[in-house]
Amino acid sequence: MTKPAYQRVLLKLSGEALMGDDSYGINRATIERMVADVAEVAALGVQLAIVIGGGNIFRGVAPGAQGMDRATADYMGMLATVMNSLALADAMRQAGLTARVMSAISIEQVVEPYVRPKALQYLEEGKLVIFAAGTGNPFFTTDTAAALRGSEIGAQIVLKATKVDGVYSADPNQDPEATRYTSISFDEAISKRLQVMDATAFALCRDQKLPIRVFSIVKPNALLRVVMGEDEGTLVHV
Repeated sequence: MTKPAYQRVLLKLSGEALMGDDSYGINRATIERMVADVAEVAALGVQLAIVIGGGNIFRGVAPGAQGMDRATADYMGMLATVMNSLALADAMRQAGLTARVMSAISIEQVVEPYVRPKALQYLEEGKLVIFAAGTGNPFFTTDTAAALRGSEIGAQIVLKATKVDGVYSADPNQDPEATRYTSISFDEAISKRLQVMDATAFALCRDQKLPIRVFSIVKPNALLRVVMGEDEGTLVHV
């Protein structure tokens, strides 16, 4: 294929992916490599929105959060995603890309609030949009935020970037006989209890008929191959 398979996509990055080989925080070389991958896709004219987790930062304070009220801990996690979003946007700026961070919680001195028409305008202008602070509500994961924002902006697919190159029949780190699915339906993934996304996010994507492509963010050029429609990772579909 010479043209991208998708014109508008939602990329879900885990906060842990930013750590590289570090135990927590942001690894500079890792974030620069991710930005280089994103730049390749943006150069094709693909409209790209990103939701990023905060596990890499929250991991550093997790011991002190034990026994904490769940809602409070979740709000801390949302603020961690804002920090990651700012770091990602700055790395994009240094790479010559234009990115806008939009937050689901109001901290207007730092980032602008999420407003759907404005996000759509940015995407149509060719800007990268980073959605921070999850859904803005406790008890919902950034996976759910990715499914929600992907549905809202009319993304053609949710790209879930992980450290594993797809969905397997079993944990490939524990079972050498585990096989990777190239394609699987939502219903089949549910019946086999495959952990693709959390249940809320997965149900939302299924109900909205929004496919999910699970692939490895650490594999060179994997994001580009996914956007070009090549057989990379696992496609979860209706």
